[in-house]
Amino acid sequence: MSQLPVIVGFGGINPAGRSSFHHGYRRLILDRLDTDSKTETLMSLASLMGLLRYEGDSYVTREGQSRPIHELLQELEPYIRDNTLIRRIHPDWFDVQHIMLNRPASLQGDAPGLTFCLRSRHLPAVIPDNWRLTEREGGLTQVEVSGLCDVIFPDSRVAAVQSAGMLPTGFDPASLYQSRNHPRGLQMSVFAASDAMQSVGIDFDQLAQQLSPDQIAVFASNSIGQLDDAGFGGLTKFPALGKRTTSKQMPLGYAQMPADFVNAYLLGNAGMTGGALGACATFLYNLRSGVEEIRSGRRKLVLVGGSDAPVTPEIIEGFRAMGALAEDKDLMALDQLSAMNDAAYRRACRPFGNNCGFTIGEASQYLVLMSDDLALATGAEIYGAVADVYVHADGYKKSISAPGIGNYMTLAKAASLARRLLGEESLRQRSYVQAHGTSTPQNRVTESHVINETAKAFSIPHWPVSAVKAYVGHSQGCAGGDQIMSALGVWKYGIIPGLITTPEIAGDVHQSNLKLPLQHLDVGVEGMDSVLINAKGFGGNNASALLLSPLATEKLLQQRYATETLTHWQKARESVRETAQAYDQAQIRGQARPIYRYDHQVLTGEDLTISDREIKLPGYAQAISVDVDNPYADWTEK
Repeated sequence: MSQLPVIVGFGGINPAGRSSFHHGYRRLILDRLDTDSKTETLMSLASLMGLLRYEGDSYVTREGQSRPIHELLQELEPYIRDNTLIRRIHPDWFDVQHIMLNRPASLQGDAPGLTFCLRSRHLPAVIPDNWRLTEREGGLTQVEVSGLCDVIFPDSRVAAVQSAGMLPTGFDPASLYQSRNHPRGLQMSVFAASDAMQSVGIDFDQLAQQLSPDQIAVFASNSIGQLDDAGFGGLTKFPALGKRTTSKQMPLGYAQMPADFVNAYLLGNAGMTGGALGACATFLYNLRSGVEEIRSGRRKLVLVGGSDAPVTPEIIEGFRAMGALAEDKDLMALDQLSAMNDAAYRRACRPFGNNCGFTIGEASQYLVLMSDDLALATGAEIYGAVADVYVHADGYKKSISAPGIGNYMTLAKAASLARRLLGEESLRQRSYVQAHGTSTPQNRVTESHVINETAKAFSIPHWPVSAVKAYVGHSQGCAGGDQIMSALGVWKYGIIPGLITTPEIAGDVHQSNLKLPLQHLDVGVEGMDSVLINAKGFGGNNASALLLSPLATEKLLQQRYATETLTHWQKARESVRETAQAYDQAQIRGQARPIYRYDHQVLTGEDLTISDREIKLPGYAQAISVDVDNPYADWTEK
């Protein structure tokens, strides 16, 4: 009998803050929260951003001031708002006024030589052999050139794109563990995966004792690798700058590294692992792997995730050269502005509105999935379920970046499954779509057509559509994770985040059967049975996932399990919730640290007990069976 993959924990970090316990989601709807929830969210962000620290039994500022928390938060709230979500690129990332741009030149020195002066900061990174340098006053260097030489002079320019979805200013994942010059994406991944695992409220080592090692799996990756200086970015540019290539840049740049780090330093996982790549659909590709493994019964516990850190000058320039990003000049033209301001940067991403390109973002998100029987046996909190994930390519294409037909199939299949599982009325009245919603003129037309035609085909009169990129930008391969984290919050607070950065829906958007709310949409905590997570990705990578609400999931479990089993689960869940809440409070106070186990219980072949039936690993109560079934038994056994 198939197992239902249920969500028992989630965590991560993106421009809205920490994802676990809906903190990131609550930042999206901050003005709609009750007083206690808003206070807790601001406290969490203030701690995350290093603005407050918890000492004794009270919070103090960076300057050591201690005042009532409501006074501190009232003072800090404007700064917290201004330094989260999409905004102008902060100098902590890079200086948008001085983007490095080297300029080539050829110099010829005659008999007496060519002599000139340069400001010392403008000297090339690599000094030719036929240059003679003499320091002068005022920060100048005299250069004497003999013969002919080609040289690269350092220069700079103003960035054409100055908006991005960045992690909350002041949050530094590298400071929370022994980061050892890890690329930023991997630093984020350590924090996010740890956040997800600790949000479960059940210690992983305790879970591992109930399972065989090969009943556990990790599927995580990113779409473009680690392209900052500590990864592939430094590997490719350091030689030209005269810098030394390190031994870590090559291996840590690989796109599967988020899964590798989780296996090696967080879980000690010896079970299945993998990292699928599919541009914007990458997170959903990995989610599909997790769903299939749990549904088949091969795995009981799966961690699914991803991490992308593309807020670098080089990546932004690459997407800008494609014409994909919202440039400042085009944003000014849209709003008829003579100059950009903070409010305009915050509105850079406008899904389904009059827009001019997407806004880059960074994020790391993880989901903890369990088989339904393990979740009930352990008392795990059930935040929902992933019914399935569908993937289709686009067929023949003229341009690799052009949209195609694959998304029509994926979304229609997800809608069809929702109808089969929950019924016609549920699909039509109590489902909605978390759209890819990139904010490009092409996406607003093509994706709205996909969703609208699907709504027509299934007789859905007014299908609500949300797009979280309006708040956090496009985190590339992790975008599906951002969408899921937003969707999980709706089942806790009953509000679908609106397209609040979009002044009006563009005239070419297909919307006869859609509801595209420009403000937050109240639906109630039980108003939506399901959500369809859509990824309409570069290169023809399309995926759509169907997520079921906690209530819809519990109703399905009631059809399968006896009352006694469900009563046991509900009772066991009480202590699990207490442990999970204790972790949440520790995070709010800035007292929690990521799980990071470097050089911890490393095993070698000599540590294993091996037979022709099983392999026993130290630290695991159950062995790994190697007595595998013959998948071709109908061929060989007659």
